[in-house]
Amino acid sequence: MNPNALGKLIGAAIIILVLVIAAAQSTYVVEPGFRGVQVTLGKVSDQFKPEGFGTKQPFISAIIPIPVRQLARELPAECYSSDLQQVTIQLRVLYRIPESSVVRIYKEYSGDPFENLIAPRVLEAVKEVTAMQSAEQIVKQRENIKTKALTSARDKVSTILDIEDIVLENITLSKELENAIESKMVQEQEAAKSRFTQQKAQIEAETSIIKAKGEAEAIRIRGEALRDTPGLIQLQIVEKWDGKAPLVIGGGGENSGTNFILPLGNPAPSPVIRK
Repeated sequence: MNPNALGKLIGAAIIILVLVIAAAQSTYVVEPGFRGVQVTLGKVSDQFKPEGFGTKQPFISAIIPIPVRQLARELPAECYSSDLQQVTIQLRVLYRIPESSVVRIYKEYSGDPFENLIAPRVLEAVKEVTAMQSAEQIVKQRENIKTKALTSARDKVSTILDIEDIVLENITLSKELENAIESKMVQEQEAAKSRFTQQKAQIEAETSIIKAKGEAEAIRIRGEALRDTPGLIQLQIVEKWDGKAPLVIGGGGENSGTNFILPLGNPAPSPVIRK
């Protein structure tokens, strides 16, 4: 192959290669859960690029992906309670970059938005809330602490970012303080048990008094009924008799020892005499 033909072949290959590279540089793909920020020769476009395929100016434009899906980051917080006890709280912060803030965050804030915007404000909010509670209250009322810290952090971040939740994964106190709180809780449980026992005994005593009063009232009513209606005893005897028991009548004198047994049924049978 002569040099001229070889030169033309190389030139054509270079042109094709440049065209392929230019075609590749003129397209982009924004992955799901991201939005693209277009930068052209150092100038940032005011509109973000939605997810999917698109075209741009080759070599002079770049598409910077910004996540808009929910993200989670762990954050340790060293705090002090109102009684000047050191408390270490392990946090998990759930946050999201809203679409409306994608371009603004890229233009006005450098670095990781969590490190620069969220973490300082969450730490500040948690420290403010814990400083108003004792160490014992922080342990017992962690849900209340979380709610107040979340509200305060959202106010501090404003609408630039969305703080969706703050999870208090672990609260660590000094060993001495943990033992003191545990001892106090045991004492409170024992006191509550003692109060319950006293209340139970009082209820049982009141129940016994009420029962005794009821029985006395029943006896009084029966006594009055028997006094006012003497025949009531005989009526009760007849109602309770099963028809089998004989009627025994003592006979003779005081020392005779002779008893007559008379059945209470039909009067036909003769009396049986036992000595």
